[in-house]
Amino acid sequence: MSEDKNPKPGQINIELDEKIAEGIYSNLAIINHSVSEFVVDFVSIMPGTPKSKVKSRIILTPQHAKRLLKALGENVKRFEKAHGEIKDYEQPPIPLNFGPTGQA
Repeated sequence: MSEDKNPKPGQINIELDEKIAEGIYSNLAIINHSVSEFVVDFVSIMPGTPKSKVKSRIILTPQHAKRLLKALGENVKRFEKAHGEIKDYEQPPIPLNFGPTGQA
């Protein structure tokens, strides 16, 4: 990945190392919040596996959570404009023995 050694004023230089660039697969997000933060736990659930682990946890301020919601919504719209509607298939509820209840 190329890196700009001389960022322009107001520009942020963001580094992405190889391990993080590989990413982590997730097919379930569990979201909880308090008055001061949103906690998003990303889980990978595999068929026939009775136990799954949280693969990544992201903690956001309420303001950043709202910005993420807006940015994700805009990206989904652009994706659907280019590739067609994303189908949301109904799935049976997944029983979770994991902290307080959340939403995906």
